[in-house]
Amino acid sequence: MLFERHAPAVRRFAGNLVRDPHDAGDVTQETFARAHGRLARLNDDARFRSWVLGIARIVALDLIGERRREQPPAVTGQVVELDATPEAALLDGEAEKVLFEEMERLSADRRAVLLLRLDQELGYGEIAESMGWTLQKVKNEIHRARRQMRDGILRYLRRTR
Repeated sequence: MLFERHAPAVRRFAGNLVRDPHDAGDVTQETFARAHGRLARLNDDARFRSWVLGIARIVALDLIGERRREQPPAVTGQVVELDATPEAALLDGEAEKVLFEEMERLSADRRAVLLLRLDQELGYGEIAESMGWTLQKVKNEIHRARRQMRDGILRYLRRTR
């Protein structure tokens, strides 16, 4: 029941971190295998979501480290067609490419904390718990991640003028 309820969120989070659907599936499976082995240590059932996402983060970072040792990283992404015109599709693809590139420039921890906030919609306290950080560090890292992405996007926009 816990897997059925939380696996989609874990898979989405893992996919955003590792950028590969197959690896996201592997991370999801390994996350729940580790969680099952440690379930007795969880004191508050209401915190399962942030707890399991913290485990997913560790598993994903382990996999990212393995992949970096094996091969150079590749930026991949699928363009979601929002409008039927070729011009709109081109602009959508360009915007998505820039966003992915800026996300890739973030450190793995910074990218994880930003995804936990924006994609998983966790509160700062839940993020602090899943990351093993203080509340202040979470706030600082989210702020720095947003600022770093904004600065990178602005640099791109200035170059294209």
